[in-house]
Amino acid sequence: MGRRDGHAVSRRQALRLAGTGLGLAVLGAGAWGCTPEEETGASGGSTTPGGGKGGDFFTTPPPGTAPKPLWQQKTANDDLAGIHALAVIGDTVVVSGDPLVGRDAASGKEKWSRPGVTIPGAKLITGGGTLYLASAEYDGDVVGLDPATGKETWRSRLGKEYEQPRPIAADDGHVYVLAGILEEDSSTPTNVIAAIDTTSGKIAWREQRDKGTEEFGITAAVVGGRLAYTDFRKNVTVRDTTTGRQLWTKKIGRSNYYRFAVHEDLLIVPDGERLRAFALAAGTERWSLANEKFTWFNDPQVLDGVLYASDGAYAMWAVDPGTGKQIWHNEDLVGSAAEAWQFAKVGGTLYGATEHDKNGGVHAFDAATGKLRWTYNDNTGANQKWYVVPAGKRLAAMHAKRLYALPAV
Repeated sequence: MGRRDGHAVSRRQALRLAGTGLGLAVLGAGAWGCTPEEETGASGGSTTPGGGKGGDFFTTPPPGTAPKPLWQQKTANDDLAGIHALAVIGDTVVVSGDPLVGRDAASGKEKWSRPGVTIPGAKLITGGGTLYLASAEYDGDVVGLDPATGKETWRSRLGKEYEQPRPIAADDGHVYVLAGILEEDSSTPTNVIAAIDTTSGKIAWREQRDKGTEEFGITAAVVGGRLAYTDFRKNVTVRDTTTGRQLWTKKIGRSNYYRFAVHEDLLIVPDGERLRAFALAAGTERWSLANEKFTWFNDPQVLDGVLYASDGAYAMWAVDPGTGKQIWHNEDLVGSAAEAWQFAKVGGTLYGATEHDKNGGVHAFDAATGKLRWTYNDNTGANQKWYVVPAGKRLAAMHAKRLYALPAV
């Protein structure tokens, strides 16, 4: 590839030019060639169960060959719950929607179904083996279900003065909820974050958030006695899980839409062109990893002690989460893959789910090098995001209103 001034144009630069409308002119009509995966028909699907007898004899295919689903089922997914739309709890796969359905991870068979049990777009929040949901009755209740049976095992209420509390995180001792404070005109200009004791159902603590903070766009995680969360206002905040006391809060330069990562005593957020790691206890910045100019990092995940992330130029990164040092950086995915927004790891394979369907689906990468092995796509043309969650020897994958099990070992 070249430019009129005689300097070479890298694929990363070309991709950014394409985002400004100049890319096609620079690249020319024949610049995008087929990848080995495309030439061997790697993007494929199946409408019938795959694998061997009883679904027990299967392996993930070699590079260049996409797998066939071991099973597939329709879902009631409403695509509103973000990273919490798909969950695997024990041997049960659950999809957010109405009815809420639990399926056996090995066979895909329905174990239980609960219509009208939660609100549309409910996040599947788990803690201590219980699935926590906002009640569909809009009565302020938070309910807990046994994910193996779908039966209600727990219920609590924050109070009538609050609008529809929604669970955002949970651990063995508390479920953490967010709720608007109702005014006389039924508006909710302010909101609270609270912890409900999972044994007694009583409120452990309740703290009003700063005025102007949003109730939506919340991503949260509990680690080491700390509750960390971000929101659409570009805040990152950490509280003590025992008292609710706010330990620190910071502004970041770019909204954290889906996920941040935690590792030991660190919270790691994507902030535009940088990954930034903060100490959970004090908020001091421990390390920062810079990307190229105008190239943003997507949502990171720490899996088996390694931080993985994609970026806006379709590159893949593996980073030491304790130090911020690069382990590998693969820039070979332009034209052959879409950006992964959610990851899962089984054995030596890293799986990435993409937001967009073109060139996307479920990518399988060599976790040691970041090299793309194959891409699975169901070829439905639906443009909703994909989801992936490990389920033992299988990978639970969801796209639009379809749930698949793919071989993962």
